[in-house]
Amino acid sequence: MAVEYDRFIESGRKWFCHVDDDNYVNLRALLRLLASYLHTQDVYIGKPSLDRPIQATERVSENKVRPVHFWFATGGAGFCISRGLALKMSPWASGGHFMSTAERIRLPDDCTIGYIVEALLGVPLIRSGLFHSHLENLQQVPASELHEQVTLSYGMFENKRNAVHVKGPFSVEADPSRFRSIHCHLYPDTPWCPHTAIF
Repeated sequence: MAVEYDRFIESGRKWFCHVDDDNYVNLRALLRLLASYLHTQDVYIGKPSLDRPIQATERVSENKVRPVHFWFATGGAGFCISRGLALKMSPWASGGHFMSTAERIRLPDDCTIGYIVEALLGVPLIRSGLFHSHLENLQQVPASELHEQVTLSYGMFENKRNAVHVKGPFSVEADPSRFRSIHCHLYPDTPWCPHTAIF
């Protein structure tokens, strides 16, 4: 995440979005969502994986710790940060500082982002139900609302295959994540999508 952040700052782009490599990103929905916010404002948007703020121990000095709690958007569903906010994160995130900040709370990178944004900068997470991780029951996402979703995931949930239930041109065996079928549902003119597909 540290390298991603530094590359984003160097790029001059408006939005920093992190999505795990086992997610499907619906670019139209993502762009529509981001267009409703100003990149110059403090925006941290995504979906938490917990139903409460995470509680951690912050190392303040060599011998002193204190409790800290904050919301964070799970990297498993993806999240976005505006350029305005990303620039404010710089003292704790740029040029190698991200790793030392993560060591202060001894939590993974997505938690560290939440710590910097919420606990250190005081900017609240904007929760969005349009981001989805494998930690939720993905079969509850209606196929009729797929075009609105920003990210989708797949995996196991309660010891069962967990993927969006969508009919499509590919069998579950050929498309276990259902991402190919979802893509053809959203973008039927894609060259590799069978033209006889009926959804």
